[in-house]
Amino acid sequence: MLVAKLVIVALAGIIAGVVIGIIVRKKMAESKLDSAEDYSRKIILEASKQAETIRKEAQLQAKDKLYQMKLDFEEETRSRRKELQGQERRLFQKEEALDRKTEQIEQRESLIAKKEGTLANQESDLKKKEGELNGLIEIEKRKLERIAGISATEAKEMLISSMEAEARHEASKLIKKIEADTREISNRKAQEILTLAIKRYAGDYVAEESVSVVNLPNDEMKGRIIGREGRNIRALEAATGIDLIIDDTPEAVVLSGFNPIRREVAKVALERLIEDGRIHPARIEEIVERVGREIETNIKEAGEQATFDIGVHGIHPELIKLIGRLKYRSSYAQNVLKHSIEVSFLCGIMAAELRLDEKQAKRIGLLHDIGKAVDHEVEGAHARIGADLAKKYGESDPVVHAIAAHHEDIQATSVMDVLLQAADTLSGARPGARREMLESYVKRLEDMEKVAMSFKGINKSYAIQAGRELRIIVESDRIDDFESAMICKEIAKKIEKDLTYPGQIKVIVIRETRAIEYAK
Repeated sequence: MLVAKLVIVALAGIIAGVVIGIIVRKKMAESKLDSAEDYSRKIILEASKQAETIRKEAQLQAKDKLYQMKLDFEEETRSRRKELQGQERRLFQKEEALDRKTEQIEQRESLIAKKEGTLANQESDLKKKEGELNGLIEIEKRKLERIAGISATEAKEMLISSMEAEARHEASKLIKKIEADTREISNRKAQEILTLAIKRYAGDYVAEESVSVVNLPNDEMKGRIIGREGRNIRALEAATGIDLIIDDTPEAVVLSGFNPIRREVAKVALERLIEDGRIHPARIEEIVERVGREIETNIKEAGEQATFDIGVHGIHPELIKLIGRLKYRSSYAQNVLKHSIEVSFLCGIMAAELRLDEKQAKRIGLLHDIGKAVDHEVEGAHARIGADLAKKYGESDPVVHAIAAHHEDIQATSVMDVLLQAADTLSGARPGARREMLESYVKRLEDMEKVAMSFKGINKSYAIQAGRELRIIVESDRIDDFESAMICKEIAKKIEKDLTYPGQIKVIVIRETRAIEYAK
C-alpha cells in the first residue's frame, strides 16, 4: 500500500511537473513572442527613419544637380548668343563689302563700255591710217624697184642668200672654235690615258706563218723521213694532218698547214723522231700521239698562265683551253695570245684611269679574240664566234656584247665596248706589230686620196705616215679658212664610213695664200 501510495504520489508529482513545465514553456513562448514583436517594431521604426533620411538626401542631391544643370545651360546659352551675334556682325560686314564691290564693278563696266566705244573709234581710225600707210609703202616700194632695177622678191632672195652665207660663215667660225677647244681637251686626256697605258705595258711579238721549218742534221735524213716507197712521210702526214715539203733546200724540211696546233705537233714529233733515229709508221703514230697529249697540256698551262698573269679568275676551263690555243695562232704575223694579253692590260689601265671596273675590262680584253682559236673549224667572223663561246661558257652579258662589238659587227653600246675597240686597235696598229700585204696597203692609200679628191675645191691630196695621215691642199681662192674646217670634218666622216683601216687616220687640210711680185 505504501508502495502504491508512493507510486501514486510520484505519478502525481510527475504529472504536476509536466503541467507546470507546459505552463512555464507557454509563458516563456509568450514572453519571447512579445519581445520579438517589440524588436520587429523597433526595426521597422529604424528602417522608416533611415528611408526618410535617404529620401531627403536624394531630394537634396537632385536639387543640386538641377541647379548645376541650370547654370551650365545658362552659360552655354550666353556663349551661343555671343557666337551668333559675332556671325551676324560678320555677315553684315560681308554684305556691306559685297555691296561696295558690286558698285565698283558696275562703275568699271560703265568705264569699260565707254573705253570700248573709244577703242572702236580708234581702231577704225587706225585701220584707215594703216590703209593709207600701206598705200604709201607700196608707192615707195615701186619707186625703189624702179631705182634699183630689181623686184622686191629678187631683193628678198638676195638678202636671204646674203644672210645665209653670213650665218654659215659665223656658224663655221663658231664650230671651228668649239671643235678646237673640245679636240684640245679630249686629245689631251686621251693622249694622257693612252700614253700611260703604253708606258705601263710593253709587249713582245712572235712572228709565225702558215709554215714551219725543221732543221735536219744532214741531207741523208730526208730519205729516212720519206721511207721506203714513201711510207714514213705518208704516215706522218696522215697522223698530223700537215703537209711535209721535202725539196732541194739543204738540211731542212718544211711543214705546211693552216692549223697551227697540228703544225706544232708535227714539228715537235718530227724533231723527236730525228733525235731518236727510229723512224717507221708505228713509231711515228706513237710519237705523234704522245706529242699531241703534251701539246694539250701545254695549251692548258699557257691558258692558266695567261689568266694568272692578268689576274682574272673564275673563267670556265674550256675557255682557258681556248686561250691557250691562241699561243699557236697568229694574225698578220702577230701572236694572238700575246696580242690578247696586251689588249687585256691596256683595257685594264684605261678602265682604271676612267674609274671603271678594271677586272671586267681585263677579262674582256683577254677573251676578245677567243673566236680565233676555232675560226678554222667554225664558219663565221671570229668576233661572233667568240661571243657565242663566251655566252656558252657562262660569261656575263657585258663581256659577250663587248666581244661581239669589238670589230663593229654590232653597235657598241657601252664604255667597255669602246675601250676594247681602242685597246685592240692600239695593240694592232703599233709599228712592227703586224705585217700587211703590199697590194692591200697601196690600195688603202689610193682609196684615201680618192675620197679626198671627191670634194669640190680640193687641189691635191697625199696619204703619208704609212696611211696614218692624209694631207689635203685646197684652192685658196675658192675655200676660206672656215670652210676648210668644214671640209676637213666631212672628209674624216666619209673616210670613217667608206674605208676599213687599222688605228686612226689624221686628216689635215692646208689652205695657203701666196703673193708674188718681181722687182725690176
